[in-house]
Amino acid sequence: MINWNNLDTLKSFKKLEKLKGRVAPLKEMLGGEDGAARVAKYSSQMATGLIYNYAAKQVNDEVLDVLQDLADEAQLIEKYAALYNGEMINTGEKRLVLHHMTRGLLGTRVIVDGEDKRSFYLEQQNRITEFSKKVHSGEIAGENGPFKNVVQIGIGGSDLGPRAMYLALENYARQKGMLRMKAYFISNVDPDDAYGVLNGLDLSETLFILVSKSGTTLETLTNETLVRNMIKDAGLDPAKHMIAVTSKTSPLANSKDYLDSFYIDDYIGGRYSSTSAVGGAVLSLAIGGFVFDRFLQGASAQDGQARERDIRKNPPLLDALIGIWERNVLGYATTAVLPYAQGLSRFPAHLQQADMESNGKSVNRFGEPVNYKTGPVLFGEPGTNGQHSFYQLLHQGTDIVPLQFVGFSTNQGNLDFEVKGSTSREKLCANLAAQIVAFACGKDDENPNKRFDGGRPSSLIYGDKFSPEALGSLLSHFENKIMFQGFAWNLNSFDQEGVQLGKKLATQVLSGECTGALEAYSKMFIKR
Repeated sequence: MINWNNLDTLKSFKKLEKLKGRVAPLKEMLGGEDGAARVAKYSSQMATGLIYNYAAKQVNDEVLDVLQDLADEAQLIEKYAALYNGEMINTGEKRLVLHHMTRGLLGTRVIVDGEDKRSFYLEQQNRITEFSKKVHSGEIAGENGPFKNVVQIGIGGSDLGPRAMYLALENYARQKGMLRMKAYFISNVDPDDAYGVLNGLDLSETLFILVSKSGTTLETLTNETLVRNMIKDAGLDPAKHMIAVTSKTSPLANSKDYLDSFYIDDYIGGRYSSTSAVGGAVLSLAIGGFVFDRFLQGASAQDGQARERDIRKNPPLLDALIGIWERNVLGYATTAVLPYAQGLSRFPAHLQQADMESNGKSVNRFGEPVNYKTGPVLFGEPGTNGQHSFYQLLHQGTDIVPLQFVGFSTNQGNLDFEVKGSTSREKLCANLAAQIVAFACGKDDENPNKRFDGGRPSSLIYGDKFSPEALGSLLSHFENKIMFQGFAWNLNSFDQEGVQLGKKLATQVLSGECTGALEAYSKMFIKR
């Protein structure tokens, strides 16, 4: 039997709180002769050859043992099993949570209203693959020839995840000769976003993907109308240049206004939809179904490892628990994700939504207020760009911000050259290694402005070479980390009521049915 209890009621959590102040300083653990041995010991193999290293986290074996007790007492593995076996985990919306099923089959088959959901997701994936092949061969083409560009119109999870995954895979596919189409994304209802994408594109060579599960998302439908008008103005038929990704019950389904429609359902949350048709359509068109399938395989393999009960052999669970230690015992309110890989430039933005929309809650899954901190603020930027931006605060600011680094030994493309005795890639990797130690160990100096206190914890996920499987594993790692933390905090991590109030008030503004401060603010911007 699964028990859903608040974190602060767990005996293991009370024991964890007593360990504060009993861990040696990071500069002592990493800066001495035993530093190399610690780096080797505090490391965990991930499913696709990546490694999760947590030697620069402020933990020791005693803390890890209590975190294991917490995982067991909170039944985190059992709750994960309940999720992928089809129990109703999204209590806010009374829905199943099945995004793991879009890339593999972890538990028993889940049947909803007589429909096998794994078969449904696989059918949509296969339909997208076949459609993409016809586009690539020219069997499905624009009015003036083959499609060369694909533009996704969506917002939130219909944009952030697919965009981040495409940017991560674009150079890989190009280097392997697998880049089929150039992909672009329109998300912001600000028309300057659409103009910036469409200005210079040949619309006769462009296929558009409209993504809206409900078929009613205001920003997306507004951008669709803008795009349709531009297509018409170019003397083209929009119905021959657009496909839809939506639910079977939405007004967009089976519409003659689209070349074809591909389906998702209410059991796939937007921020977890990169491995569904939401990400599958644009990625399969841009890089091909073969590469997309390898991406899914990596995610599925990491999902499988996340079932491991031993936290030292389960990187996403361990990462989640160390995050609980940092947030709820050490009191750190913010986390930075810092990929030293240009392909992952938008990965932090995707994780902002995935993490902050999931665990930015102040009530538990029963609607009762919680008396402890929940999801952290998350931000990030690729290295080495961030070093010349906000690292000043990370190194010498008054707040300690836990860091999550990601890096690879070799780059995706063939371009690498030597300058002053080392290559570009070697310079990047040297900076990554240096930052981990600099944050942890700091530096003493008589001049206070040049003193680094150290004690800034970080983890590292690294591998030899980037691949679609590695990207899938990385995505799964963070999705499952977020899930495990939500379980530990006793939250409903799979609804997003926090985005609804602003939408309702915006509707009042547009209808003219607003008063007071809302009316005053609206008049600053909307001139009627």
